[in-house]
Amino acid sequence: MIILGIETSCDETAAAVVADGTRILSSVVASQIEVHHRYGGVVPELASRKHIEAMVPVVAEALSASGVDKRDIDAVAVTQGPGLVGALLIGFSFAKAYAFTLGIPWIGVNHLVGHVNSVFLDPDPPPFPFTALLASGGHTSVYHVTSHIEMELMGQTRDDAAGEAFDKVAKVLGLGYPGGGIIGRLAQQGDPKKIRFPRTYLDKSRFDFSFSGIKTAVNRYVQTHPDESPDQIPDIAAGFQEAVVEVLSHKIIRAAMERGCSHIAIVGGVAANTRLREKVRQDAAARGIAVSIPPLNLCGDNAAMIAAAGYHCLKAGEASDGDADVFSRLR
Repeated sequence: MIILGIETSCDETAAAVVADGTRILSSVVASQIEVHHRYGGVVPELASRKHIEAMVPVVAEALSASGVDKRDIDAVAVTQGPGLVGALLIGFSFAKAYAFTLGIPWIGVNHLVGHVNSVFLDPDPPPFPFTALLASGGHTSVYHVTSHIEMELMGQTRDDAAGEAFDKVAKVLGLGYPGGGIIGRLAQQGDPKKIRFPRTYLDKSRFDFSFSGIKTAVNRYVQTHPDESPDQIPDIAAGFQEAVVEVLSHKIIRAAMERGCSHIAIVGGVAANTRLREKVRQDAAARGIAVSIPPLNLCGDNAAMIAAAGYHCLKAGEASDGDADVFSRLR
């Protein structure tokens, strides 16, 4: 089964062609980083307009790169939510119309289910059941995953997502947007033990998160050390990153141990963070737990993961109709 996937939940316009939910024939992502960089974050109206401009060229490029004729597509999978409503509507409306003109089924996909399915685009995916940490700019959650489309939420952030905290701290330090990659690179030059920021575990035995406090702690440190802060940016970045990573690693491994899972997965944009990958693998190995992390190009928002999730939804007998609509938050 050949699926055309479309993703427009935030500021990437993406299209991909995936065969049988596992084999990527093409994956194209048009980023809007340059558009939003000057504002220090995503401007929803600008994101929607850029999706309109990029949608047709990106899909055309994905089809061309895959070597698949549009008449050979069996179904269309598209992100239905959560995300920015205006951005979602661009991809969702396009997918509806595209599937209708070809006379093929289409399916709206939960963006978060898509991220979890990104690990199945890797040659060595985890077996079911496993626990998954989904950490991105908009979400930080722990799931017990029992199938490609069935996930039990075990815990989630009560305020800022992990990726959001990276962006906000980068803004405090004057580093620009997006903050994850910038802070990750600077942290490699700093000493994570020199400046210790609080670890907000909430309840160490449970799986909710809170990252607004550490963002505030970094801001307060910068305000109270105005003469020292510019020279300490690598150390601040390293100390902040270590505090976030320690909490994430503790929670996902604790969740796996509670459910008796021998495998965990880390997905979402923050899964690209080098220190997080290193820390979780180190802590998991000490407890005999295997770790699956998608390659870097599948950590961020992409359409291949949406096509993969859509394949399994369609196999389960699910399909969307003309009355389906997008949603901004989880229902």
